Amino acid sequence: MAKDHGNQIKNDEQYEELREDGMSKEKAARIANDPNSGKKGGQAEKYEDRTKDELYEKAKKVGIEGRSEMDKDELIKALRNH
Repeated sequence: MAKDHGNQIKNDEQYEELREDGMSKEKAARIANDPNSGKKGGQAEKYEDRTKDELYEKAKKVGIEGRSEMDKDELIKALRNH
């Protein structure tokens, strides 16, 4: 049985699984609180299949600092941990 995280987390089990997979608390909470979210997420193109320029633009959109100095792998890691 999943730990009760109080009213702020709607799906405690999903939240714990996401945290165990290495997701940040904030991102795990957003997903666990969205009644339309599934375990696997949407159908977006994998980061590895995108160009460095596409990843850079995504990082810019979400406000990742230091993105101009990052290579493709670093951009992927930063986006996944954001």
